[in-house]
Amino acid sequence: MKKQLIPFLLLLGLILSACSSQTIDKEGAKDQSKSSDTRIYQSENGPVKVPAHPKRVVVLSTFAGNVMKLGVNLVGVDPWAKKNPLFKNKLKGVQVVSDDSLEKIIELHPDLIIGLSNTKNIDKLKQIAPTVTYTYGKLDYLEQHIEIGKLLNKEKAAKKWVADFKKREQAAGKKIKKKIGADATVSVIESSGKQLYVFGNNWGRGTEILYQAMGLKMPRKVKEHALKQGYYALSPEVLPEFAGDYVIFSKDSGVKNTFQKTETYKNIPAVKNNRVFEVNAKKFYFNDPLTLEYQLKFFKKAFLGS
Repeated sequence: MKKQLIPFLLLLGLILSACSSQTIDKEGAKDQSKSSDTRIYQSENGPVKVPAHPKRVVVLSTFAGNVMKLGVNLVGVDPWAKKNPLFKNKLKGVQVVSDDSLEKIIELHPDLIIGLSNTKNIDKLKQIAPTVTYTYGKLDYLEQHIEIGKLLNKEKAAKKWVADFKKREQAAGKKIKKKIGADATVSVIESSGKQLYVFGNNWGRGTEILYQAMGLKMPRKVKEHALKQGYYALSPEVLPEFAGDYVIFSKDSGVKNTFQKTETYKNIPAVKNNRVFEVNAKKFYFNDPLTLEYQLKFFKKAFLGS
C-alpha cells in the first residue's frame, strides 16, 4: 500500500466514530437536541453538528487569525499562516497541514476543521472531524469574522471587535482623506518573480480597509481590470498606468524586485514624490482581525505619521 494512503482499518475506524458528528439533513436538524458538548451550526452548505466549545481546530485556509483572535486553540494551520511573522509566537507548536496531508491531520485529533469551498478532500476530512467551509468573498471581511464567531460559539466577542474596528478604520480614513485629498488615488501592488499584481477591494493586502472602509479611490486602470476579479497581473513596463498617487507595495524580501531599479519605475510620480509605502508581504496577505489591526496601524503611520 502506498505510503501516502490512509490505512484501511484506521480510516474505517474514523468513519464509524465520526458518524455522529457529520452534517445532518435539514429534516433531522429540528429533532437533533443540543447537548453540553455539541451544537448545530448553520453553514452555507446546511446544518453541521460541531463542538459547543472547540478545543483542537485545524484551519486549511486564511482563517487562522480569526480563530486566534477569538481565543480558540489551533493544532494545525496552512503553510501561509505558519509563515506569517505576525503569527509566529502564537503558532508555536502548531503543525503545518494541507488538504492533502490527511494522515497528519488524523494524528492531530482535531474536533473541528475549517476550510474554503475549494478545499480538496472535503468528504475525507468530514470523516476525521466536523468540517465547515466558506466561499471566499461571499461575506465581506468583517461579516466573515462574525460568522466564524458563530461557528466557534464566540459570536458576542466577534461582534464586539467588529464594531470597535469599524469605528477606528473609518475615523482613520477620514483623517487620511483630509490630508491627501478626496480625489487622490491609491494602488496596492505586489511582486512575484517577473510578474506584478495590482489588487481590487477584497483581496487582502489592506485593500478592504483602503477601499471599502476608508473609501479611498483606486486608479481607473486598476478599477477596470482588478475590481471584479480581485487581482490583475501586469508587466513592470505598464506599471505607471496602474500606479496611483500613492502606492502600497506589498514586498516579499525573497523576490528580486529588479523593476525598482528601472527608469520606468523611478519616473512614476508616486516614486518621485516618496509616496510608495513598502510593507512585508508575509504580514499583509490576509484580512483576519490580527492582520487587519496591523494593516490599520501601518496605514495610519504611512499616511498620517502616527
